[in-house]
Amino acid sequence: MIGRLMALGAIAAFAIAPASGQVQTVDPNQAAHMAATGPDTPPPPPAASPPPAQAPDASESPHAAAKEPPPATQAELRERATANGGTYQENDVLGAAEGVFGKGAEGLAKLVEKILKDQGAPNAYIAGHEAGGAVVVGVRYGSGTMFHKVEGQRPVYWTGPSVGFDLGANGAKTFVLVYNLYDAQELFRRYPAVEGNVYVIGGFTASYLRRGNTVLIPIRLGVGWRLGANLGYMHFSEKSRWSPL
Repeated sequence: MIGRLMALGAIAAFAIAPASGQVQTVDPNQAAHMAATGPDTPPPPPAASPPPAQAPDASESPHAAAKEPPPATQAELRERATANGGTYQENDVLGAAEGVFGKGAEGLAKLVEKILKDQGAPNAYIAGHEAGGAVVVGVRYGSGTMFHKVEGQRPVYWTGPSVGFDLGANGAKTFVLVYNLYDAQELFRRYPAVEGNVYVIGGFTASYLRRGNTVLIPIRLGVGWRLGANLGYMHFSEKSRWSPL
């Protein structure tokens, strides 16, 4: 009896040993693939790892510091003004002058027509007023707005000698035609008057001032201005100032 039990135990151990030798460890992903496609289909290759992220180039960053372009030269400003048709025509000039002196002011249209015929179309103008006081010779102070065909408008101030004012204070409206001013910043200098270049039509007087290639033609109203229209200068500045020099 004991011998039979030992023989049966040996046969059972022999039968279990091959089965335990066939046990394999299966990857869950491969098991799912085999269940879906069958045991004979090879498993898919492992997914490739994504490449490491690269730091963004500073030059392509939207927050990268932008380099300021170099300032334009006088030649470039002149070409830009010409390309954009950078001058005011007669109707524009007359309309702006009438805005200062009043529409239909006697002699104004003829004076503007005469100046534009002789000098051509300006690329800027100044609309403003002046005030000053003297017995014979004194000082005048002016302020207004410059309208530049290319660069737009900006406030301006000026000083200069006055001739012909009555005793006490007086004031006048002023309209200045500006030629060859391609950089508006170049206005802020002293412009001497040119002797012998004066326009007088009706109640208006226009003198001629020049510095380098830039020409200014201030138009004023009143007989008192005729005595000193071709004398002195106009000194422009960005801020109001008391010194006439």
